[in-house]
Amino acid sequence: MKRINWRSSLSNTVIYLILGVMAILWLLPIAWLVMISFRAEPGAWTPYILPKTLTLDNYIRLFSETQLFNYPRWFLNTLFVALMTCAISTILVLMTSYTLSRLRFRSRKGLLNVGLILGMFPGFMAMIAVYYILKAMGLSQTLIALILVYSGGAGLGYYIAKGFFDTIPRSLDEAAIVDGANQNTIFWEIILPLSKPIVIYTILVSFMAPWVDFIFVSIIMKDNYNNYTIALGLYQMLTRENIYRYFTQFCAGAVLIAIPITILYIIMQKFYVEGVTGGAVKG
Repeated sequence: MKRINWRSSLSNTVIYLILGVMAILWLLPIAWLVMISFRAEPGAWTPYILPKTLTLDNYIRLFSETQLFNYPRWFLNTLFVALMTCAISTILVLMTSYTLSRLRFRSRKGLLNVGLILGMFPGFMAMIAVYYILKAMGLSQTLIALILVYSGGAGLGYYIAKGFFDTIPRSLDEAAIVDGANQNTIFWEIILPLSKPIVIYTILVSFMAPWVDFIFVSIIMKDNYNNYTIALGLYQMLTRENIYRYFTQFCAGAVLIAIPITILYIIMQKFYVEGVTGGAVKG
């Protein structure tokens, strides 16, 4: 018995050691980014690791020197696009998932297969065609265009939400129908209150996409500086003519843009995990 416990203890120690090393490796780049954001010396490369002088100027300059890099405007653009996309995408994903999970109609399996196949193709394959469609509609270089692009294919991300809805007993639907409820009432008043984990998971995923996207915004916005989002705006600080002067300012901007997402994940981590693993009704 003691031998078994000793082996189990040793196994747990090894696992914790490996996880500890992996955590350190994962945290090192983040710690380095935060440290460089406070460095007073300019440039992307220095012969030493630890900064010789620490300063808050890099953060202050993000909001005071806006003639060339309008960080506050880009931050608000990103927030607006992310919030609008999040609202539209969340509704589309949940309604599509509920329809494919609970309703039975003739073309259901065909739609599931088509959605699965289309979901295998990365969105950037169609970005040139999307750009010219938006241009023909007079929407190029606008924030509305970004919202349409990010939320346009949201319904294809039904896989996880559908799997979650599948775990909710159909007896609830049947009881509600007996009481005179229609599908609209069942979805909004019965299913959604039981689906808080998957709703929050969908909100986080929908919010993240426009927050970090670089490819679509670079194609759609072109040279419209005022409508840049953070990802594209910060990238301008890394061009050859700007990187020496603005690299530490870039690091400060990267730290600030990561804070909202980090806070959201910390607060909603429990629901995020439940949304991925599934299981809406217990007991």
